[in-house]
Amino acid sequence: MRAIIQESYGGPEVLHETRVPRPEPGPGEILVAVRAAGVNPTDWKHRAQAGFVDRLPLVLGWDVSGVVEAVGYGVTLFAPGEEVFGMLPYPHGSGSHAEYVVGPARAFTRKPTVIDHLQAGALPLVSLTAYQALIDTAGIGPGQRVLIHAAAGGVGHVAVQIAKAHGAYVIGTASAPKHDLLRELGADEVVDYRTTDVAEAVDGVDMVLDPLGGETRARSVGLLRPGGTLVSLLSGGTAEEVARAAERGVRTATMLVEADHAGMNAVADLVAAGALRPRVEATFPLAEAAAAHRLGETGRTTGKIVLEVD
Repeated sequence: MRAIIQESYGGPEVLHETRVPRPEPGPGEILVAVRAAGVNPTDWKHRAQAGFVDRLPLVLGWDVSGVVEAVGYGVTLFAPGEEVFGMLPYPHGSGSHAEYVVGPARAFTRKPTVIDHLQAGALPLVSLTAYQALIDTAGIGPGQRVLIHAAAGGVGHVAVQIAKAHGAYVIGTASAPKHDLLRELGADEVVDYRTTDVAEAVDGVDMVLDPLGGETRARSVGLLRPGGTLVSLLSGGTAEEVARAAERGVRTATMLVEADHAGMNAVADLVAAGALRPRVEATFPLAEAAAAHRLGETGRTTGKIVLEVD
């Protein structure tokens, strides 16, 4: 099968297409013929240097949408020919930037018929990240005020929709040209972080979702009401930040997304109900994965980048 592989760390030029043996599903696994696979910041970060995944050669990619080709021993959830989507176990289960991929059956769920493979391939990692941060970690509910930083990004634009679907009042930060999109997605307020001090515009929120870290994470502690929760997607947090959080009576958490059958089912239900749709910024054929990485690394994209696999 064709796969995009890297044999060293570096820029997008280290990615190249090659042919590798097609995998076979083991017990509890399914073999999926990949139709589309999202590209996420974690892909270009792991391409550039060793991170959670420290092995070469390496086939990147955690997002998958495709068709079940074969099932391993003991699998009862799916049968060959069914359309599925899901996220391979993060971080060590990468490999979706290829024509076929093997993964645990329970990392997947059936693809809703209301979206195509390109849309489904954009969703798993970002939607699970948002769902696990908002619902599983922070437990947001109706009427709660939620602040989402970088709300037009991959995780952010999905988080806006998931938060709204659960009845939250959503505030999103983004540059001014992206405000109309955020309002279309359901944001109740939008803040231009380039021209406005977010700390002056927002206060007393129940939850902050921070995909940026650094100064954004540190300043977000002061935006929470007592009892509120800050969920960061990047490691960090100084002793001063921890002390300040304790003084204010707020909780801080650093979250790493996990493969999650129940979470994927919840995401699929939101999609089927019309409450969740990904914004696909650009698509590339599998062979042009390096170009997809170059675009992603500009930091100027809205929504997701997806590789299409013939």
